[in-house]
Amino acid sequence: MSLTTRVLVALLAGMTLGIVASLSGEPLALRAAGWLEPIGTLFINALRMTVIPLVVGSLVVGVASSPDPRTIGRVGVSAVVLFVATLVAGTMFAILVAPPLIRLFPIDDGARAALGSAATASGDAARTVPTLTQWLVELVPVNPLKAAADGAMLPLIVFSILFGLALAHLTPERRDAPVRFFDGVARASLVLVQWVLDVAPIGVFALAVPLASRMGASAAGALAYYVVIVVAVTVAFCVLVLYPLAALGGRVPMRQFARAALPPQAVAFSARSSLASLPAMMESARSRLRLRDEIVSFMLPMAASTFRPGGAVGLIVGVVFLAHLYGETLGVTRMVTIGLTVILSTFSVPGIPGGSILIMAPVLMAAGIDLTGLGILLGVDTIPDMFRTVTNVTGDMATATVTNRIGSRQPDNADA
Repeated sequence: MSLTTRVLVALLAGMTLGIVASLSGEPLALRAAGWLEPIGTLFINALRMTVIPLVVGSLVVGVASSPDPRTIGRVGVSAVVLFVATLVAGTMFAILVAPPLIRLFPIDDGARAALGSAATASGDAARTVPTLTQWLVELVPVNPLKAAADGAMLPLIVFSILFGLALAHLTPERRDAPVRFFDGVARASLVLVQWVLDVAPIGVFALAVPLASRMGASAAGALAYYVVIVVAVTVAFCVLVLYPLAALGGRVPMRQFARAALPPQAVAFSARSSLASLPAMMESARSRLRLRDEIVSFMLPMAASTFRPGGAVGLIVGVVFLAHLYGETLGVTRMVTIGLTVILSTFSVPGIPGGSILIMAPVLMAAGIDLTGLGILLGVDTIPDMFRTVTNVTGDMATATVTNRIGSRQPDNADA
């Protein structure tokens, strides 16, 4: 039985037991459900333990190892600009669309109060919202180690990017050793994540039982609604933003682009991995879209490794859903923090199944939202992850067509 199946079975079993305990109203059954909560907290803490070394290591290596724009020319610069612009568009799209849709699902006030009282101490401590001036000042951490200890993810991400840029300016012989160190940290963190995920069925079960015992049958309905919203918002972003981007910015007929994107989308949907979809993307880009060699051989691999527009959309939906679940109010400052953290964090999402859900932890930490719900979302992440990965691949193909068009002014690129 695959890990995904085991996690789903554990979630269903935990939800069933919790709902039965809630409906029975027996004090002993409700107390027994609460006894499992420390196990779930341990699971969340174990996931949280891996976040900082994984994000810092991945960002430092990614920035320090990226080709110099002076050597990659217009293709690299255009690609990076398009990646960031598309991530901003995806984040803004989700911020505008997801909250009103999620607010349509009612959460019982009693269940919300029970969930709020069970929030972890670290989550409660993080809920003090800074002023805009304080937020801007704190973007640059005085002490990066203190920022890591405090779980201040956005300042830590800013430091990691700046440190990676500083390493990139060193000579190769001086840069190689620290880059290898951070690469080892990131790779070891991925191994640690895999160990934690191996016991995910236990952690998800221990989180699901007390959650369902507090919320009753509405817990299952809330999770089903979350899945529907993620699917709807990611599909809408593809149809309303990414397809027109390819058609208008890349001057490719929408039908032609849709046919070219279909094979890698099929791989993405089944494998839930952007990297696994890369061969299909390269083949479609070369044979169906007739993109230039430097686009196929350089930009698409870079996009598959670092560009996650579906992750940006899905992360926003997940964070807004958990905020609604716990009765959190997301004001302008918190939404800006969430949006910036999402945009920066997506560059460290591993191109593996379920990679995006792992990066939700630093976003929740930056927003001051309790992490307990992360384990519950992990249990139903298979379907959302399919659609997030399809959106990632569609974004890769769309930005590749636009970049191909931007470079078509050169005399030897007439077939764009």
